[in-house]
Amino acid sequence: MGVLSSVDEGISEQPQPKKGFAREVFEIAKILVISLAIVVPIRYFIVQPFIVRGASMEPNFHDGQYLIIDEATYNFRKPLRGEVIVFRYPRDPGQFFIKRIIGLPSERVQIAKGRVRIFNSSNPSGMLLDETYLTPENRLTYPDEEKTLTSSEYFLMGDNRDFSSDSRIWGPMDIKFMVGRTLFRAWPLDSFGFVTQ
Repeated sequence: MGVLSSVDEGISEQPQPKKGFAREVFEIAKILVISLAIVVPIRYFIVQPFIVRGASMEPNFHDGQYLIIDEATYNFRKPLRGEVIVFRYPRDPGQFFIKRIIGLPSERVQIAKGRVRIFNSSNPSGMLLDETYLTPENRLTYPDEEKTLTSSEYFLMGDNRDFSSDSRIWGPMDIKFMVGRTLFRAWPLDSFGFVTQ
């Protein structure tokens, strides 16, 4: 009986090993560092969130929409005509604007009689721009003007042509102000999904 008692006592008195407080803090810190190492580069170099302010891109983009911007694609290819981009406003780089690419580097953009025409090496006589993304389709654009772009400039316009501050007012945008192209609408839920360019 004394033998069983001593065995029982030996079993019941063995303390379970516990992790120290410092060890738990280290594990949490390690998880946080790994998470930041993954999230921060994605947030600052691949995608970035923006909220649309104003009516210059209606009816395709509305005030208050939450957009995810793709910052990586233009590292692998050049921006294309018709893509909607976010960029730093050339006159105040602390502000971000959203507009559509109309003219590409080294092209001549002509707005005449309400229509936009593009002149380039492929279309030396000019190409009438098909603007089916406007409402109504191919709505008239004013005022008349003509601009020849340098090898690093883009001509940008808002889809809501009568209420847009764009390259017709402040001139072409240099590539150095480019942030990225619109990729995804995250809010509101009724417009949730990828942006079609």
